[in-house]
Amino acid sequence: MGLKYTETHDVTYYECDINQTVTLEMLISIAVKTSESQSNILNKHQPTIVQDLGLGWVITQYDIEIERLPRQNERIFVTTQADDYNKYFCYRNFWIHDQWGNVLATIQSVFVLMDLTTRKIVAVPQEIIEVYQSKKIKRIRRFEAIEQIAAVTNKKSYDVRFYDIDGNGHVNNAKYMNWLMDVLSFDYLTMYQPSRVRIIFQQEVDYGTVIVSQCEQKDLTSIHQITDQSGNIIYAQAQIDWKKRGEQC
Repeated sequence: MGLKYTETHDVTYYECDINQTVTLEMLISIAVKTSESQSNILNKHQPTIVQDLGLGWVITQYDIEIERLPRQNERIFVTTQADDYNKYFCYRNFWIHDQWGNVLATIQSVFVLMDLTTRKIVAVPQEIIEVYQSKKIKRIRRFEAIEQIAAVTNKKSYDVRFYDIDGNGHVNNAKYMNWLMDVLSFDYLTMYQPSRVRIIFQQEVDYGTVIVSQCEQKDLTSIHQITDQSGNIIYAQAQIDWKKRGEQC
């Protein structure tokens, strides 16, 4: 098992929505920032190594379980661990606790290294991964499959803007969460909160692209996909389980 690292975070008003709870976009951003902090502490030269090699870290998958979303002005504790890895995939976990040690959310994620010129995945160099003391494995982890949309019930189009693009030259993964959630109604998003979110990123989205976010709602599950205007290119797929706000899982 790899090294664990924990840091505190005070939830600000601009990380929250009208419910005064953290948005999914911000939840992911807070978690990823903790992994960046760990990398900087374990190997202060790693960002330079990655840049010199012309590489960038990219997240390809999340499985998020949420007991309760952190609230505005709440102090939370974010723990991360680079669990294990194989030739191309690095598996990193996150845990978010409140001040009494209760688990608010757990996140499983998959990271890869991408060549920023060819835009292709490359093998993880040993000098980058060894500082985390994570275990090397041969197998590829198989996450639970996401359902396919059978009948679209909600649909919206969005232009990809300049400020949606991150340092790797494509849409930041956290931005997808707003596109996924925004097709749901105001009333639904104020009455319900996610209890589990699974998302797979399949293709990069570039600046200037018009994307279509669509979903199928059935009971307390919504199934999502983000495509180009023709529907021929699928950029991401997701499945979200919901519960009434205030309910325990």
